[in-house]
Amino acid sequence: MKFDIIGDIHGCFREYKDLLTRLEYEWTNNLPVHRDNRKLVFLGDLMDRGPESIKVMEHVYELVQNNLALYSPGNHCNKLYRYFLGRNVQIQHGLETTVAELNALSPDERQEVRKHFCTLYENAPLYLHLDHGKLVVAHAGIREDYVGQFHNKVKTFVLYGDITGQSNPDGTPVRRDWAKKHSGKITIVYGHTPVEEVHHVQNTWNIDTGCVFGGKLSALRYPEMETVSVPSTMPHVPEKFRSFHD
Repeated sequence: MKFDIIGDIHGCFREYKDLLTRLEYEWTNNLPVHRDNRKLVFLGDLMDRGPESIKVMEHVYELVQNNLALYSPGNHCNKLYRYFLGRNVQIQHGLETTVAELNALSPDERQEVRKHFCTLYENAPLYLHLDHGKLVVAHAGIREDYVGQFHNKVKTFVLYGDITGQSNPDGTPVRRDWAKKHSGKITIVYGHTPVEEVHHVQNTWNIDTGCVFGGKLSALRYPEMETVSVPSTMPHVPEKFRSFHD
């Protein structure tokens, strides 16, 4: 199976459509299909911060329902799910934009979006184990020794990365660069941490190129290991991008 793995969309539906054009998908009945039977893979954070979160969420739900895509959740997906369950979550760090979109809907429309997203989330694996175990797609990455496990430490790692428990000046968590220690035996594709260019080290690929912060929306074509990107239409916010120093 050939996959096109797409980084954090965060409601940037326009860039997503541009990216699919570059990846040579054709739209049939409002859904993208590839003539070579390639499958789309979404690594989470479909919503928040960008202009069209509900459109992206509904689109990915339709794709997964029609067996045209695979999806695993990110931390923003997890937070929205908890919001829909009525948990006490803080409506900030991007969730406020999705909630504003939801509040603009009629009660029936809002209920339908909630039902669709909860179905998508509840049926999604924490991370995706593909190509007979050679490829793992996880929102914030995964340590090699965690692959095959699903306990709480793994869940925290997959959703938030290798966090230290400390915070940066802007309130974001300090994260270790776990990818440097990867053996390279399996391919790990992840996002979560915005980088100006796709970050490839030790057979790990960070494909979150910060579309919602004015960077690019990127995809990794597997098994070709080619990256394809389109520019963002959003304002560039340089301080949101991480640089790696070896």
